[in-house]
Amino acid sequence: TPKRQRSRWDETPISMVSATPGPTTPSGQYTPGVTPAGGVDMATPTPSQLNLRGPMTPEQYNLLRWERDIEERNRPLSDEELDAMFPAEGYKILEPPASYVPIRTPARKLQATPTPTATPLYNIPVEDRGQQFDVQKESANGLPSMKPEDYQYFGVLLNEENEEELSPEEQKERKIMKLLLKVKNGTPPQRKTALRQLTDKARELGAGPLFNRILPLLMQPTLEDQERHLLVKVIDRVLYKLDELVRPYVHKILVVIEPLLIDEDYYARVEGREIISNLSKAAGLATMIAAMRPDIDNIDEYVRNTTARAFSVVASALGIPALLPFLKAVCQSKKSWQARHTGIKIVQQIAILIGCAVLPHLRSLVEIIEHGLNDENQKVRTITALSLAALAEAAAPYGIESFDSVLKPLWKGIRQHRGKVLAAFLKAIGFIIPLMDAIYASYYTKEVMVILIREFQSPDEEMKKIVLKVVKQCVSTEGVEADYIRSDILPEFFKHFWVRRMALDRRNYKQLVETSVEIANKVGVADIVGRIVEDLKDESEPYRRMVMETIEKVVENLGASDIDARLEELLIDGILYAFQEQTSD
Repeated sequence: TPKRQRSRWDETPISMVSATPGPTTPSGQYTPGVTPAGGVDMATPTPSQLNLRGPMTPEQYNLLRWERDIEERNRPLSDEELDAMFPAEGYKILEPPASYVPIRTPARKLQATPTPTATPLYNIPVEDRGQQFDVQKESANGLPSMKPEDYQYFGVLLNEENEEELSPEEQKERKIMKLLLKVKNGTPPQRKTALRQLTDKARELGAGPLFNRILPLLMQPTLEDQERHLLVKVIDRVLYKLDELVRPYVHKILVVIEPLLIDEDYYARVEGREIISNLSKAAGLATMIAAMRPDIDNIDEYVRNTTARAFSVVASALGIPALLPFLKAVCQSKKSWQARHTGIKIVQQIAILIGCAVLPHLRSLVEIIEHGLNDENQKVRTITALSLAALAEAAAPYGIESFDSVLKPLWKGIRQHRGKVLAAFLKAIGFIIPLMDAIYASYYTKEVMVILIREFQSPDEEMKKIVLKVVKQCVSTEGVEADYIRSDILPEFFKHFWVRRMALDRRNYKQLVETSVEIANKVGVADIVGRIVEDLKDESEPYRRMVMETIEKVVENLGASDIDARLEELLIDGILYAFQEQTSD
């Protein structure tokens, strides 16, 4: 039988040259059973060291071959090779400049793994003791500390300069910067003193230097609410002092302040209105119109929107009659539909801003915009209807006689239009009907209800909200009878609106509950509760909650005298089921 070969898997390789370990005694420093120490075996092999280790794997061999190949290809060409490549004539050998030092980047060697004996190309960095590490410089002369973002505005104050050597203009600039820094970042006593100095010396310091420093600060993206409030306070006080001197800077101020009018923060909007109101009083109507006139027909809708809001503030500050001739001209502009659109939007914003104070001027404002209902541009027709809605809402419950001239175009319009224009027309009608006497309200409600019932099926979320709101307004008006609501409105209303999807959108949910409660006020508890009581056992929890909320409000308003024994059983059964099945709080 053949003799079984002894396993030698744990022995040290005998030879660096031989691929197969043999039985002979190893020579040199390698001895069996001893782990080689130091030298080559300690380091992780780099591609160029691989040939020092005996047998190579195919991968190591290929790596070495590629390295040699790349070195061969990338070596510099000799003069002889260049002479052979290029023709003898037509080329000139240029001498490199004396200052030229070739860059010798040993990039390829960076592929090598750093080893314990030598880490290539790494030096311990020398400590830079002058490094800043974002430590704030000390503010001189008792100035408050600066935030990193303040340096671009107030950094000049950190330079120690002899103020006597500066020109009068530069001295003034530094003084304004110091005072503003104290207002923005200072302690309450510092702030109070700085505010008083800025106010008292406003005319002396001059409108230009003041606004050139304040306005960029207000546009700072990192500005906090408190800081914005303080800077608005500075502008307010300075405006009061400068008065007519502010005129050349009106447009600059408006560019910075107008965006505040559409800020999501309520207090920012109030502050924006306050500044524009004071600016109007200081600069006068002519200057305000001249400054904002170019923005009225701007291509950008954002600019037109903020301009309309600013004009409404001017109107409330200086009085609507002063602005009426200008508004009339703008609303009838033949030059561009944008100008007409902005003019009509100004009327809408005036109504929203000053509320019932529009009543003395209601007829004039309606006359100025009524032609917009038949404008060739769809956006103008839409904004006209929305403006009429805003005027009617502000004037409620008075002023129906002022809307006489627009009733016909509105009712004609709801039969011609679709989509957004129709939604706007319906909204206007929804606000005008409650102003009418009972007999007219009943007639016009029946006219508009045909269109509303058709639009119950609309998939558009915005249209649904408007239709619900208009149904609520029509139903709540005197003169609309309960029998008409039961027979004509309720079946379609419950079919299209009392569905699960309505419970998922918060605004739709709220509007549907309000409209259902309003209908119940007219037709009674049983008609509404009887139709939705079964839905208390619906599998959708948001829908069950909407049903429960409606039932609660209806019963709270009207009592439970309409509810018979059978309905009471269903109601208690449904409420218990809904209570047991609820998963959210």
